[in-house]
Amino acid sequence: MNEIMTKVTGFLSGLSAIMLSFVSLSILAEVIFGVGIFGTSVVSNVMGLVQSLGEGQFVGLIALIILVQIFQKK
Repeated sequence: MNEIMTKVTGFLSGLSAIMLSFVSLSILAEVIFGVGIFGTSVVSNVMGLVQSLGEGQFVGLIALIILVQIFQKK
């Protein structure tokens, strides 16, 4: 059972690292070229996320702390 959990955890960790790389690439491309890549505007989506966290007050603060912890595990 531990072997299966280790494999699943490793797979999800790798997948999240790849997705974070795509997000970083998308933000960089949008800042440089001014056009969203992959059909979306990642910068406006991130700005919307930050704005919604700010409107959530204490709940937004807790969500932000959780997101920071997730990104730091990398």
